[in-house]
Amino acid sequence: MLRITGGQRRETGPDGEYVIRSIPGAAATKTYRCPGCAQEIPTGMAHVVAWRPYGDGEDRRHWHSSCWERRSRRSPRAPRH
Repeated sequence: MLRITGGQRRETGPDGEYVIRSIPGAAATKTYRCPGCAQEIPTGMAHVVAWRPYGDGEDRRHWHSSCWERRSRRSPRAPRH
């Protein structure tokens, strides 16, 4: 299920419900490490930020867009902080 809410959308999958925000390359001003592949997301690269809709937002993670889309097909991995 996908619901659009302004610049964010809610997505429900086999791993639960998330709020997703697309980050355009021009707004990507920091380097992050993708929890899906453990590789860097460099500055200037479009990507997504995902977090649980309920809570304090401390679980926000930056993902490569392709890693986020494939997350349900990968083996579970311990979360990285």
